[in-house]
Amino acid sequence: MATRRRATQPDHPADAGAASDAAIAAQRDADEAAPGVEPGDDSLVAGVARSRGGFMARLKGLLGRGDPDTATWEEVEETLIAGDIGAALALEVVEQARRRRDPGGPVSAVRSELTALLVDRDPGWAPHRAGPDGPAVILMVGVNGTGKTTTIGKLAFRYRAEGQTVLLAAGDTFRAAAIEQLRAWGERAGVPVVAHAPGADPAAVVYDAVDAAVARRVDVLIADTAGRLHTKSNLMDELAKMRRVIDRRLPGAEPEVLFVLDATTGQNGLAQARAFHESTGLTGIVLTKLDSTAKGGIVFAIERALGVPVRFVGVGEKVGDLLPFDPAAFVGALFL
Repeated sequence: MATRRRATQPDHPADAGAASDAAIAAQRDADEAAPGVEPGDDSLVAGVARSRGGFMARLKGLLGRGDPDTATWEEVEETLIAGDIGAALALEVVEQARRRRDPGGPVSAVRSELTALLVDRDPGWAPHRAGPDGPAVILMVGVNGTGKTTTIGKLAFRYRAEGQTVLLAAGDTFRAAAIEQLRAWGERAGVPVVAHAPGADPAAVVYDAVDAAVARRVDVLIADTAGRLHTKSNLMDELAKMRRVIDRRLPGAEPEVLFVLDATTGQNGLAQARAFHESTGLTGIVLTKLDSTAKGGIVFAIERALGVPVRFVGVGEKVGDLLPFDPAAFVGALFL
């Protein structure tokens, strides 16, 4: 009977722990520098500046001219579509806002309707641990070029800053560069990485990573997966195999499956997310490059279409620019 080849031990970057502790402390100090501002709030305001100055500025300009007539509401609808909310949803928002007769006026009516599109969520959400000694498991999925591996590195920084232990699994074995990129992020964040050789079985990587996480009593295990298109059934099957490995090795585990979506891809990205959700059952969205688009309406579109919450948003290049998504803060930042 063939013997499954074991992975090498998790990488342990020399002196990375101390260096990353200093980096984490510096980032935390920077986030808390503004008095009276919750860490991240000012970053979010800056991160949606293009959307606020783009379709949102036009929307408020249209509705700030007095009692809007039919032609104005049609322009509002077109503006929402231009903001990547989608045609059907833009029509729904306009129809509901016109009927609302909000005492705060039409801008307030539209704001209320947009807020209502965002799904309910537990404000204290955290990945679910598999028992007292088992880690929380996060599978990161998506297509290449969305910032998936970078997002993993930023998540590792965030969880370490919260005092949690983290382990990374290099499950994207289809690209040697992906393994090296994840190792680089592991060194930067001061966290170990479980990796096999390029071309190895990704499920075997996850198998060894789960064993290592349990043995070390790690708090959070984050697994990279191959960047894949939803049309590639073999890759989608591979993802299902990784899920089965986790279920067997960690009975009772409830892995988070986070889809990384590039905000600049708009409705095309939404179509990809929908296909992934149908195939794998997404539990959350990480929206990257939100600061690079003037069409932040994709947040409303994706939550309404999938019923899946956006968990994090990327609003810049710094490690601290991956923020937990706060619906009220996001809407408030758009309507400043």
